[in-house]
Amino acid sequence: MKYEVTSLNTKKLFAEALKNLVVQKSFSKITVSELIRVCNVNRKTFYYHFTDVYDLLKWTLEQEAIEVVKKFDLIIDYEEVILFAMDYIEKNSVFLKNIYDSVGRDELKRFFYWDFIEITTSMIKKVEELTETTVPKDFETFLSSFYTEAIAGTLLEWIVHKEEHDKQQVINYISVIFRTALPASIKQYTEVQK
Repeated sequence: MKYEVTSLNTKKLFAEALKNLVVQKSFSKITVSELIRVCNVNRKTFYYHFTDVYDLLKWTLEQEAIEVVKKFDLIIDYEEVILFAMDYIEKNSVFLKNIYDSVGRDELKRFFYWDFIEITTSMIKKVEELTETTVPKDFETFLSSFYTEAIAGTLLEWIVHKEEHDKQQVINYISVIFRTALPASIKQYTEVQK
């Protein structure tokens, strides 16, 4: 147990160093050498925990945002999830904007995609349970991909242009879609297939 705590603390040390460096300069210019110097550890320690700086970035984003989102009951708390994600973006706006500028929209979306598809798939399964319906795996995969693209795209838009959008209005729009469109899509699909 002590080893796991030490390992987690070391990862958090690297994550904090990464966030501090990205605020100062482009993500693409950050090196492992710089990170180990800032953290005062050896190269072997970094590579024990991460394969490269991108792996550290992915871990950082997962730990700070995505793993927290997964703990919510997405059917009941989806507005809180959206608010949490948007608050996270606001609090880390310089960090995320610099990441966006360094790696580009598609690369940053790739970081979010695989974690968010797991979240949306879970949400779809819960809607199926609540509506007492089941859709085929291919339609479930399509819906997961569709909603993941929408969520990732909306969050990326918020990173770059948050000052142009009213946060509460965005939350309301997303809420309406989750509350109505997802259950309606599942219900409609099952009715058409009968």
